Amino acid sequence: MARAEDRGPVRYGPVLPEPGLPVLPELSAIVAAAAGRAAPEPPGGPPPLLEAAGGYWLRRGLPTERTQVAAAPGGAPLLLAVTAALGGDVLVPRPCPAWWVPQARLLGRDAFHVPTPAECGGVPDPYALLETVRRVRAEGGDPRLLVLAVPDDPTATVAPPEVLHEAVEAAVGEGLHVVSDETWRDTVHPGADTVLFGPAEMYPDAVTVLTDLTGAFLPPSLPAACARFPATAAGARLADRVRDILTATGALLAAPVAAAAGHVLGEPDAVTARRVAAVALHARLAGALHEAVLAAGALARPPRAGRHLYADLEPLRPHLAARGVTDAQELEDHLTGRLGMPAPGGHRFGDTPAALRVRLSTGPLVGSTPEERAASLTSPEPLELPHVERVLSMVGSTLGDIRGEPGPAGPAGGGPAGEGWEYRR
Repeated sequence: MARAEDRGPVRYGPVLPEPGLPVLPELSAIVAAAAGRAAPEPPGGPPPLLEAAGGYWLRRGLPTERTQVAAAPGGAPLLLAVTAALGGDVLVPRPCPAWWVPQARLLGRDAFHVPTPAECGGVPDPYALLETVRRVRAEGGDPRLLVLAVPDDPTATVAPPEVLHEAVEAAVGEGLHVVSDETWRDTVHPGADTVLFGPAEMYPDAVTVLTDLTGAFLPPSLPAACARFPATAAGARLADRVRDILTATGALLAAPVAAAAGHVLGEPDAVTARRVAAVALHARLAGALHEAVLAAGALARPPRAGRHLYADLEPLRPHLAARGVTDAQELEDHLTGRLGMPAPGGHRFGDTPAALRVRLSTGPLVGSTPEERAASLTSPEPLELPHVERVLSMVGSTLGDIRGEPGPAGPAGGGPAGEGWEYRR
């Protein structure tokens, strides 16, 4: 019998939630101007891009030399190179971004999921982490790397500083290197009432920071990611090894993509204005999705970052079972077919296949035409736009139909509501 994680059209999906917004005209011009370059970019990225990345991290409290930075065509090849360079087994929180674990599997490494605390996703519970590390070692394993995310995909939560500190302290105490995936760092929702503090600010000598620029700055058509390594001798050796692996695997940036990445990392006014507007828009849309999910009787932590929401439909299990939906893959198929938008099941993110969890993205709410997308970005009340109301109504109706009741007509629909939810283990 096929396992739940083996079913579905994509074995190692899904990709990051798309922004659904048009490319900035000035960015298109930069890409076009660089398309005429014939020479390849150097492994790990050209100097202007590395300088721009250093400035980006300096503005966020992390002084960074150019030699500490490496770039690649996306977060997945960069994480693959870091994982290969460090060796050993990998630990990740449960759930985690869908693209983390395949890197370890491709290298023949074991990846161990660690439960998260009640407050958030993205980081492991420190006690569960210590127990997992010691168990793996007792069984002959060699855990060396912990990958975590403060603003998290898929849960859309932001780990509180005290929770993060305990987890990183436990990891460093066990001799693990930490990769902090900060892809969603610049998408924290306005008014989220949260403090963003990164692991590299706590333990700079033991943390590599990885940022996929398609999270906040670049469209998916221009994949680029940067890593910042510790300013130590060990960090320099790790950076050199990663560049070697990027070269060996051909994971080099194309000139137009490198030019675009360097431009957005410089954070000119137009780029910053677009990012701020996009974050505010997706925050409104995620909040409306959250209300629709709660109104239908399902559960979800309030989204605090990113372009997505992680919903738990466990309270609707009897109604779903009556429709032949009993696990995450069947729930994915059911909702994707009825909503006409991606609804990847929690099994894609390493969650328990039996759990009825899905990630819903806000990108499809932005619109399907350039005119609708532009209107969403500029409207002071995007939730009142017809195309946004239509999708929200469809989500509410679909979830309401599962329970056998009319769904809400939009974000103001009635029904039970709650503050959030905690994973059941």
